[in-house]
Amino acid sequence: MLNGVLLPVTTPFQAQNLDLDAEAFTTNLRKWAEHPIAGVVVGGSTGEAPLLELQELVRLVDLGRSALPADVLLVAGTGQESTRGTVSACRMVAERGAEAVLVRPPSYFRAQMTPEALREHFLEVAERSPVPVILYHVPKFVPVDLVPDLVGRLVEHPNIVGIKDSSGDLKNLGALTEACADRASVLVGSGSHLYAGLELGVTGGILAVALIAPGESCAVMEAWRSGRAAEAGRVQEALGPLNRAVVGGTGVPGIKHALDLLGYRGGVPRPPLLPPTAEVREKVRAALARAALLPSSTADEPEAATAAGGQRVR
Repeated sequence: MLNGVLLPVTTPFQAQNLDLDAEAFTTNLRKWAEHPIAGVVVGGSTGEAPLLELQELVRLVDLGRSALPADVLLVAGTGQESTRGTVSACRMVAERGAEAVLVRPPSYFRAQMTPEALREHFLEVAERSPVPVILYHVPKFVPVDLVPDLVGRLVEHPNIVGIKDSSGDLKNLGALTEACADRASVLVGSGSHLYAGLELGVTGGILAVALIAPGESCAVMEAWRSGRAAEAGRVQEALGPLNRAVVGGTGVPGIKHALDLLGYRGGVPRPPLLPPTAEVREKVRAALARAALLPSSTADEPEAATAAGGQRVR
């Protein structure tokens, strides 16, 4: 099930009131689905999960399942601070068509999030979730470690089918692939490490860089699967700098601006995130130009920027 490139999609908001923009969301999904992606994650970090209300997440799932082809896996981020709340979110998105859930660890009571507490939490979620559970290790945003030993014990549960590792640590990624062995999939969470992750035994990735370079990201997977490792490596050489500049260097506001420049519907982030500054917009444009992703007219306009409504301004 977890084999290939999955997209942690952004959440478009209406510029006037910052409500969900359903039309923009479904338009983006249909455009991304023109590429050979394995799945889509709604309500992930790139989707501004902490800034969404639960009913909005459910709405995104509903829209996503209607817009996507049946063979594109739909995953929803359902991690909450309580076990009860996480289970409730899992059930709600499953009812609307989510086929798996991505669950981050609780972190508010960080000091009490011992391996035993985390084990009890995830096992309870796995036992009561109607759909398979993917663990989410993202220490940059959630400062609670899902260490390989704990993960190895968790994936013994049949409803825990994998883990997304966004630590950016290849040593940790390798340890996770060993801990999971053939019992669960390991997905890399950094576009800079897709090729290296495949060498270590991951089955794919949930990659924000694939939102702006879906064809290239899928090409790495396809070349690797076909035994063309050198070709996969060459494509990865272009993905790495793009990932570091846009995803790592500018975050959600920059990713959304990149989407605007590429003909998707990015728009503004939801507060307290701020819109990208002129400096960030130029950084994003330059990174896309270096990766040869922009039309020549756009690539040659260093002062051009995109407004919240998708119109070009100076």
